[in-house]
Amino acid sequence: MDHDITVLGLESSCDDTAAAIVRGRSILSSVVADQTALHAAYGGVVPEIAARAHAEKLDLCIETALSEAGIPLADVDAIAVTAGPGLIGGVLSGVMMAKGLSAATGKPLIGVNHLAGHALTPRLTDGLGYPYLILLVSGGHCQFLRVDGPTTFTRLGSTIDDAPGEAFDKTARLLGLPQPGGPSVERHALCGDAKRFRFPRPLLDRPGCDLSFSGLKTALLRQRDQLVLDQSGLHASDVNDLCAGFQAAVRDVLVEKSRRALALSPGISGFAVAGGVAANVALRSALETLCADHALPFIAPPLALCTDNAAMIAYAGAEKFAVDGADDLALSARPRWPLDTHAPSLIGSGKKGAKA
Repeated sequence: MDHDITVLGLESSCDDTAAAIVRGRSILSSVVADQTALHAAYGGVVPEIAARAHAEKLDLCIETALSEAGIPLADVDAIAVTAGPGLIGGVLSGVMMAKGLSAATGKPLIGVNHLAGHALTPRLTDGLGYPYLILLVSGGHCQFLRVDGPTTFTRLGSTIDDAPGEAFDKTARLLGLPQPGGPSVERHALCGDAKRFRFPRPLLDRPGCDLSFSGLKTALLRQRDQLVLDQSGLHASDVNDLCAGFQAAVRDVLVEKSRRALALSPGISGFAVAGGVAANVALRSALETLCADHALPFIAPPLALCTDNAAMIAYAGAEKFAVDGADDLALSARPRWPLDTHAPSLIGSGKKGAKA
């Protein structure tokens, strides 16, 4: 890859509007406008509200990113944009903005798979060499991917229903905790007893690396209802213990499935985790121990680069551009876009868009 290329990245696949300027592996600016307050009253992301907010904020984010980077748009070499997968209204907002900028400036247009942005983040942050294994774990996706190049991915396993972040958010709602659910559940889990409630570890009795979290969420719902029935409500200690037990179950499943994925990935340079759930401290610690047991480097990007951001899109766009060149103005927004086109389609659709 030409490490001197300067790329403007745009991200609008869900509820974060983002723009960034990246040159090589240097992040010159990264701007994220989140929509948490807009969706708070609904208990989840409302696609129409998200799409309208993206349309309103994209130009402001771009202007701020250019200002913070200290460069004019004329000095940008290419424009990279998330073209899918995600909520189609939001993806379309970003793609149309990128097309307009490309047409007006003559800059190359690069359509980036949102999941590729996450998957290539360990190269942006740590220069991790190909091939490597990554656990992409977020609100809408959960996959084990072997990454052999900027456009070469092999899916070893994936969720067949809820993604972990989706399950965390639903758990928070069941317990009356604020959104986003992941940080809320993690905070309460710190004060809880993970051994008080024994939740299931789905699919550990079956071979392979596929995952399931829907049954775990249902088990928590039943335990909550039983507590309410027995004692006419939930105590603060009950909420803490439920959160701790739930988080421990998710951690145990992801660690065991990671162990299996590592066994299927000879010759890799390291193991990485990315996506919003990668910010969970308990999960990071357990995966770091697993990698130490296998004498493999463990890469966990900084929190700001685990959640949705445009820096990862700009970097992934630069790597894709070096291999495949630019896209034309026929680039389309895609609600579904699997990284491994040879793997079977995933089942269902997550809270944050169709699974890919």
